[in-house]
Amino acid sequence: MGISVCYEANEAFYIPVGHKERTELKKDIVLKKLKPILEDPSIKKVGQNIKYDFIIFKNNGIELSSVEDTMLLSYTLDAGNNRHNMDTLSELHLGHKTISYKDLVGSGKKQLNFADVNIKPATEYAAEDADITLRLYEVLSERVSEEKLERVYEEFEKPMIKILSRLEMNGIKVDDAYLKKLSKKFEERLITIEKEIYKISGKKFNIGSPKQLGEIIYNDLKIAKLKKTKKGSLATSAKILEDLASTGHKFPNLVLEWRQVSKLKSTYTDALQDHISKKTNRVHTSFLLAATNTGRLASSDPNLQNIPIKTSDGKEIRKAFVADKNNLLVSADYNQIEMRILADMADVKELKKAFKNNQDIHSLTASQVFDVPIAKVTDDFRRKAKAINFGIIYGITQYGLAKQISVSNEEALSFINSYFKKFPEIKDYMNTTIKTCRKQGFVKNIFGRRIHLRGINDKNFSVRAFQERAAINAPIQGSAADIIRLAMIKIDKVLEENKKAKMLLQIHDELIFECLKKDESEVKKIVKESMMSVSSSDHHMFSIPLEVSINSGNNWGEAH
Repeated sequence: MGISVCYEANEAFYIPVGHKERTELKKDIVLKKLKPILEDPSIKKVGQNIKYDFIIFKNNGIELSSVEDTMLLSYTLDAGNNRHNMDTLSELHLGHKTISYKDLVGSGKKQLNFADVNIKPATEYAAEDADITLRLYEVLSERVSEEKLERVYEEFEKPMIKILSRLEMNGIKVDDAYLKKLSKKFEERLITIEKEIYKISGKKFNIGSPKQLGEIIYNDLKIAKLKKTKKGSLATSAKILEDLASTGHKFPNLVLEWRQVSKLKSTYTDALQDHISKKTNRVHTSFLLAATNTGRLASSDPNLQNIPIKTSDGKEIRKAFVADKNNLLVSADYNQIEMRILADMADVKELKKAFKNNQDIHSLTASQVFDVPIAKVTDDFRRKAKAINFGIIYGITQYGLAKQISVSNEEALSFINSYFKKFPEIKDYMNTTIKTCRKQGFVKNIFGRRIHLRGINDKNFSVRAFQERAAINAPIQGSAADIIRLAMIKIDKVLEENKKAKMLLQIHDELIFECLKKDESEVKKIVKESMMSVSSSDHHMFSIPLEVSINSGNNWGEAH
């Protein structure tokens, strides 16, 4: 539609190229004039979420060079304090309320396309965007250098603009016919589950309606004491249903299964078909750089980061993501990265020894907590130990653990106490982290990234407890997020030189690539070495190795 520019505060311009109202400017001429400036590395280009602009210019044959991003500056400074969209930042830092897009184009059926907006209001809206961005840059970049956060911004945030643009443009191929089949399969399963639900309840009702479901649970079947939400409606949340299911009732289990299958059907097998680009036959997700507090990426349109990992349904959905002809997908992920980070950060002697000797960490924990020799650790003991290990990272409570491993609250508490007795350094880490966070209002990961937790001193116990658990987990999760960023930066450099593979997706601790079958072993070697080499970088020397699992296949299900 147009491009807005500003090179001096309070004076900005809008160059329209695609409005219906007659304008004399041709897009080709405008881009030809702007190209030398936009590609000149000696001229800084500042944007708010500039990855978006980077992709649009790239699609028009222009490679933006020397970019800065006000959204990422804000994220570096204030993750957890506030949102990082322009309207919020403008009010917060400049005391200025921006023209809202909704006011400009309207909403609902009468909503205009930006092409239909008259030039005058379009200019005011677009030029204000550019002006605010420049003014924000001046305020935020100064703060980043004052607060000594340049390294986080320069080395962990900025490189991701280009890398993620590339990932988004690459996209991943999706097998449309397979998805249709899977949708049908889910549809049939839903009908079967519905029949069973109606049989138990004795009547047909809308399973998706919390009100109707609540009436069946509490009034008709009477399988629970009456529970209401704060707003006074009957409580039917997943947590309530899980609690009911754990007491042995079949009905809540069926409802939970119905919810899961219908969510997978609507979110993935149905919706993914609409996301396949007509131009490329691929799905191009958007990676969100400032959407979490810890540095983890999020993804949207479609969100590919929460396909269930452990269920067979999740695996079936992953099979829909396929490699091109003569190609393979390669999946690489860090093994137990968060446990390794905890062992390193808290200097947990026993865990570090186990990681160095390549011992099974959950069996070791089981042996320590349940006081049995490693050789006698049963599958059940290992499963419980695994729940404790991962639970501790997320600040699990005795009640949470009791429910997860089906033991009494007293037993769960004694397991947790025994765990801290065997690994006292973890308890010390937790106490110190909470204490530091109370004092300064934020925690840091191993690379110096800040994560603010505003409710850590809240008067309300449950708010405070939730923030304490977040404070324990944030440095661990935040460090894992930055480790994979460093790995992506390294791999991207190598791949740019040898063009042997394309990076397609980042799903938390996992990276997905596509390469020719003949290049498989070379690509696996590059990826694995780059990911493992992060353990001894200028940023942080790990006291234990980082392990990487790498697999390949014709689809993501096979490669995962």
